[in-house]
Amino acid sequence: MYSISKKITIGQQALIAKNFFSNDEIIPSAVTTFTCCDCGHTNTITIIPYETGFPIFQIYNEDKVLSKTELLKNKMVTETSARMIHFGALTVTDLPTLYFGTECESCHSNYIVVFSYGEKQPGLTLLNISGVWKYEDSE
Repeated sequence: MYSISKKITIGQQALIAKNFFSNDEIIPSAVTTFTCCDCGHTNTITIIPYETGFPIFQIYNEDKVLSKTELLKNKMVTETSARMIHFGALTVTDLPTLYFGTECESCHSNYIVVFSYGEKQPGLTLLNISGVWKYEDSE
């Protein structure tokens, strides 16, 4: 898991085994797999609440890595509703949204994982993986 600080170009979306977790499924972590778009290798993703990921704001702040338009066009995030704007302009399901970079264990292609995590309502904690996308460095 790593943060992405240079401009990237989003490519194909990878097939992900499971993208929605709730309550006890998240403890101690949420684990799923994605299939590499290049070589077909099955890669494991482990998301540990409050430890995994970096704020999505880092990606679109001043268009450093990706623009808001690119994030929306690729359906990585949606515009945050007015009542939840304190989480930022762009989120997944109006919850705090994070991302991280990873790579295929076999061919080392680069991927970005976008997910949200938080309490949707009292007693209902959700982790929703928006998706996993292959990316290339633009610089």
